[in-house]
Amino acid sequence: MLEDRRLAVLRAIVEDYVSTHEPVGSKALVERHSLGVSPATIRNDMAALEDEGYIAQPHTSAGRIPTDLGYRLFVDRLAAVKPLSSGERRAIEQFLSGAVDLDDVMVRTVRLLAQVTRQVALVQYPSLTRSSVRHVELISISTTRLLLILIADTGRIEQRTIEINEPISEQLIGELRARLLTVVMGQPFSALATLLEQFTENCEPSLRPAAASITATLLDAAMETVDERIVLGGTAHLARYGEAFPIDIQPVLEALEEQVVLMRLMGEATNSGVTVRIGQETDVEGLQSTSLVTARYGRHGQGLASLGVVGPTHMDYAGAIRSVNAVSQYVTRILEEQ
Repeated sequence: MLEDRRLAVLRAIVEDYVSTHEPVGSKALVERHSLGVSPATIRNDMAALEDEGYIAQPHTSAGRIPTDLGYRLFVDRLAAVKPLSSGERRAIEQFLSGAVDLDDVMVRTVRLLAQVTRQVALVQYPSLTRSSVRHVELISISTTRLLLILIADTGRIEQRTIEINEPISEQLIGELRARLLTVVMGQPFSALATLLEQFTENCEPSLRPAAASITATLLDAAMETVDERIVLGGTAHLARYGEAFPIDIQPVLEALEEQVVLMRLMGEATNSGVTVRIGQETDVEGLQSTSLVTARYGRHGQGLASLGVVGPTHMDYAGAIRSVNAVSQYVTRILEEQ
């Protein structure tokens, strides 16, 4: 474990490198920070930090830059993250509260995250597998065709057309709707298969063919894989890093196009707090020069999905953590109020 003084030196190096985009020397540390020790002591501490792998010297006679290990220690030792100001909180709340539906919430969230962090923003659609049924509607289109509308508690809406073999009256449609709502209202999507099987079995023989068609379509809608989708925004921010840092942007862009890879990375976020993956910790070729900061959002403390940002390893971690955490809380609040 590093002693407090070396941690202070490492913290100063990280902060200066993120701010100036230049390797940091002992002279700069003395001038910019009140470390309370002599320049010679700082040089000794820097040499020790380099030996232990927390900082590195990119060029001979140049200053030092943090390594992935150094960033990890810096993030792990962040004692506190400064909260957003009241003005910043109001701006986030006003921007997100104007959303008219779930798609609008997702689009606004990714735009907001990209703007406030100046990183690439990622927002995962709420997973239906972790959602519950808010409402199911059956609407007659013709005597043998119905429109099924499934509304999840996250605001997700799925629509399906149902073909019925035999004509069905409005009265029977209403009866099936009432029975169906009694069975599925408020139930988690993960329990629907068993509940709907029982629903069909409990129907009168004359209603079972129509009930079977309805339940099959409802299950198809409930298991829709469209939730396996991530919305990206702010990829143009990567270009400004390419000018000052040795980052090959093309592999990063290619990795960001792989939805399966991103879904796995977003799934690693925990239900408590913010998760930070630094450099090699992402274990994804193309993203090993970047860091990923994510948090889960969801109703009533349940993590339905994740949101976050991707940026270079020299990102402003405190700012990214603060913004990602705040936005996840606001998105959770919006979903709870829907």
